[in-house]
Amino acid sequence: MPADLAVIGLGHIGLPLAQAATAAGVRTIGYDPGPPAAPDAPAPAAAHPPAAHGPLTAPEIRRLLAAGFRTTDDPAALGRVRTAVICAPTPLGEDGALDLSAVADAARVLAAHLRPHTTVILESTVYPGTTEEFLRPLLEEGSGLTAGRDFHLAHSPARHDPGSRAHRYGSTPKVIGGLTPACTEAAAAFYGRLTDRVVRARGPREAETAKLLETNYRHLNIALMNEMAVLCHDIGVDLWDVIRCAETKPFGFQAFRPGPGVGGHTAPIDPNYYSYKGRSLGYPLRLVELAQEVNTRMPRYVVQRCATLLNEHGKSARGARVLLLGVTYKPDIGDEEGSPAREIASRLMELGAHITYHDPYVHQWQVLGRPVPRADALYEAAAGADLTLLLQHHRTYDLQGLSVKAQLLLDTRGATPTGAAHRL
Repeated sequence: MPADLAVIGLGHIGLPLAQAATAAGVRTIGYDPGPPAAPDAPAPAAAHPPAAHGPLTAPEIRRLLAAGFRTTDDPAALGRVRTAVICAPTPLGEDGALDLSAVADAARVLAAHLRPHTTVILESTVYPGTTEEFLRPLLEEGSGLTAGRDFHLAHSPARHDPGSRAHRYGSTPKVIGGLTPACTEAAAAFYGRLTDRVVRARGPREAETAKLLETNYRHLNIALMNEMAVLCHDIGVDLWDVIRCAETKPFGFQAFRPGPGVGGHTAPIDPNYYSYKGRSLGYPLRLVELAQEVNTRMPRYVVQRCATLLNEHGKSARGARVLLLGVTYKPDIGDEEGSPAREIASRLMELGAHITYHDPYVHQWQVLGRPVPRADALYEAAAGADLTLLLQHHRTYDLQGLSVKAQLLLDTRGATPTGAAHRL
């Protein structure tokens, strides 16, 4: 039976979309182009189910496949769908610019099989103008069709909150910007099957820029809280109590919280290319660059606090046994992308500390190319460590119990009961 939807790129954007579409009864296939093969390379093997990591858990992957979702390595299957959504990754290149090669690969494969009346949507995080200036020519050249006349083209920025119980795909509004009003309506008709609310942007550029504004809003406010954390510690003020008080104001304030650094697939990356784009146009985005500087130095500050705490208790960082709790970038998921835990661990190791870790979602972990021992007996490990460092607050952690067992506990998330631990 032909599919209604092809999701091109099965990563942190594509898999949640496939999950939502399949749950809504949309017949969905997944295609991941991967790197282009050499002319004499053997034919690819049959497609495999998506790996059980990243945005979906292993049970979620199993349920997705049981509901009828299938992957394919046959690009001809892309020509038999009504809607194709490109969810290719766009990492930063060495020059600080976005690497759009995966988007280009996806576009060329799709263009070779594109049929009239198909709706093509780009969900990858990109520069404003990418849908029109980069994707459109590739699709038109490869298909011989004209966007806006022969097929619909739109951009819809991905909005996924991994691990969240409150913000589900179906309850999160979808922003859509089409090349033409008809393109917008075609994309809206598709997403209307998956979400409760569709928000129509004036065009693709506005939709693309909305993603950057959303990410940088969060990035700037986290940077403010990180600066406040350093200041409040130095002047002897409990920042966490300050936030508790400030968030009672019913207007003009939204609570953000400090942490050991920012992680994930967008927060550490989006501000960089937003800033890169501004510099390339002749006016740097100074607030964005400053926020990036503040957030980037937080892992170093955490290590400094660790060394100071150990010293205050008559111990040196060299030779100290340090237990890291939670090495993922968000609570209650297994995704380590961009997590500050790895930099913190490597800096502690460079100081001569002996590192172990515990994370209920990560069973093997490497730092500086070496495996880090995993603590299986959590309370015993905390009792035996000179310092226990909470980097991620997973729901399974009994922080009251850990604060009793640990010799020293530094909480970078403000999650422990007041007075139970040293806080960032």
